[in-house]
Amino acid sequence: MIYFDNAATTFPKPREVTAAVAHHMEAHGGNPGRGAHPLALAAAEAVYDTRSEIASFFGGSKPENVVFTQNATHALNLAIFGTVRAGDHILISNMEHNSVFRPVAELCRRGMASYSVFDALGSEKETLAGIKKLLRPNTRVLICTHASNICPKVLPLAAISRFCRERGILHIADVSQSAGIYPVTVGEHADIICAPGHKGLYGPQGTGFCLFADGFDFARLSPSVFGGNGVGSAKPEMGRVPPESFEAGTLPAPAIAGLCRGVRFVKRLGIENIRAHESAISEKIRAFLLRCDGVTVYLPYEKAGSTLLLNAGGVSSAELAARLSARGVCTRAGMHCAPLAHEALGTGGEALRLSFSAFNTEKEADDFCRIFSEIIK
Repeated sequence: MIYFDNAATTFPKPREVTAAVAHHMEAHGGNPGRGAHPLALAAAEAVYDTRSEIASFFGGSKPENVVFTQNATHALNLAIFGTVRAGDHILISNMEHNSVFRPVAELCRRGMASYSVFDALGSEKETLAGIKKLLRPNTRVLICTHASNICPKVLPLAAISRFCRERGILHIADVSQSAGIYPVTVGEHADIICAPGHKGLYGPQGTGFCLFADGFDFARLSPSVFGGNGVGSAKPEMGRVPPESFEAGTLPAPAIAGLCRGVRFVKRLGIENIRAHESAISEKIRAFLLRCDGVTVYLPYEKAGSTLLLNAGGVSSAELAARLSARGVCTRAGMHCAPLAHEALGTGGEALRLSFSAFNTEKEADDFCRIFSEIIK
């Protein structure tokens, strides 16, 4: 099998990740923060170790500023619904996944906020100019992806964040497709970064997090999920003290323990090495696709990112993915939960996505090119 669907979730996972999940379930089966017995304390220690790894990996110094969620979508909902206030104007890019677009649209449907969409397909200068043109006196929040989930477009995140800081605009970044591949520093690249654990950080599904900048004022963040958190149980309010005030209910401690090993795996390999490896595979396949008659590659000369998007004339993306699957190649067809991006790229609403990881090989790239040639003929 050739697995080229890593933008959905990386596969396989490092052996130490699966081993950590199993070990936690077998040896540290307590509920973190819900007891003082050895198993609960061991689980709490594993969770804290992961907070520390994540904070350090993204340049933060406060493990308590890592709030665990079940995925990046949950993290973005926590950040968006927790910070937007009535009357705010929000800016998002035309490369956003529905995990950004739909929460923002829902706030607007409720009459709480308004939003505008800026074009992120141009240069850094053009992107910033486009943002500036859309500013209003009540623009309070800017939310954008770092790397597109469908094509090799990487936004100038540091420049956007600097632009926001200069104007007192809160910047929330979706780093779902860049965490573990591109350098991201909380505070420098965003006030809040939202990420899944199961993609470029090689952790289990069911993990994600918000990481808040060291100086973030949690008085401006409202909890969005309510229930038990093991702290201040006699009070009816969740409070606003990180991380427990924003983590209602039992955490997926075994998966979080696995995420810790995933982050350490990425640190050991080095994000520069991972990016170079993925880019080499992407470039080999890109060069091949550009030689194929009737094949459209979107943003064909954009060298950043490790995701390719294409259509083959006369064959739907679903049919193409099915033919590849029958030959043992895993890809992703359709709209990829990113209608804004598909509209901006002019795909017609569907395309085939190829996405790579540290575990893919150049032989797999060669085999894909051969199989693809046979299929489109």
